[in-house]
Amino acid sequence: MLSTLHRGDAGPATAAREEFRRDVVAGLSKRQKSLPCRYFYDDRGSVLFEQITELPEYYPTRTEAAILKASAAEMVADFPAGAVLVEFGSGSSRKTELLLRQLPGLRAYVMIDVSAGALEDARQRLGQTFPRLDVRPVVADFSYPVALAPDLQGAPKIGLFPGSTIGNLGQPEAQRLLRLFRAVLSPGGRLIVGVDLKKDTGLLHAAYNDAAGVTAAFNLNLLARINRELEADFDLAAFAHNAPYNARDGRIEMHLVSRKRQSVRVGGCTFAFAEGESIHTENSYKYSIAQFRSLAVSSGWTPRQVWTDPGQLFSVHELVSA
Repeated sequence: MLSTLHRGDAGPATAAREEFRRDVVAGLSKRQKSLPCRYFYDDRGSVLFEQITELPEYYPTRTEAAILKASAAEMVADFPAGAVLVEFGSGSSRKTELLLRQLPGLRAYVMIDVSAGALEDARQRLGQTFPRLDVRPVVADFSYPVALAPDLQGAPKIGLFPGSTIGNLGQPEAQRLLRLFRAVLSPGGRLIVGVDLKKDTGLLHAAYNDAAGVTAAFNLNLLARINRELEADFDLAAFAHNAPYNARDGRIEMHLVSRKRQSVRVGGCTFAFAEGESIHTENSYKYSIAQFRSLAVSSGWTPRQVWTDPGQLFSVHELVSA
């Protein structure tokens, strides 16, 4: 059974849609139009992202999985019996299986994601693979506080945040999120987090501008969701995906670029686009190991172990509450 968390007194669907409308209108009203990347992950977006992870150009998922496969036993060697594993943004939970296989004494696995469809698929698969594991799916946005079930709150808690999702946030937002995770996992919490590393820009460009166009479809699906849920009239064919590397800021930037001069109606407002004008939809910051450890310290965590692949493409960090 899926658990759903929401904020406020209004019905969850109504409140979520109104928040979505406000965020979209606010983002499109900026000089550099933008949309929050957290809205990528409706059910269709989650499916497209899983397809991205299997692309030959997209190194992060397979590289992180290889690190987890090689080092999972070491990562969880001192996890106490009866601990709770809490995954923020669990998606399909496939990489998580590499850790779950090393944790027969786990009290429960709490998987938090905005996609009810992805959670249900993962719950059914994990139920077959780990029939004795207590799997707790929670439909929620992990960027807000998430309260664990009362029977789990006193257990030791280990957080998992894979996929370098932390890279989608600028430093102030990343610090806020790491502090939020610390509050959820305290007292004595621990966090395992995947972090993409700085590397050749050609490799980065290929990973976010794949030849098959799956990342483009993922980016454009955000406009399709706005059309469907907010009765907007985006012409998806009038926008093109572009994801350049910003060397100054150390990040990939995803944009949707208007192919022509046009106007779009969203939430009762009209927004004009010049030809070549873009909507900034996502950042993906790349770190050095030292940079991320410094970020962790500034967010109240103490860095411990770090694991990488032979090519130094990706890293997995262990953090403990300071």
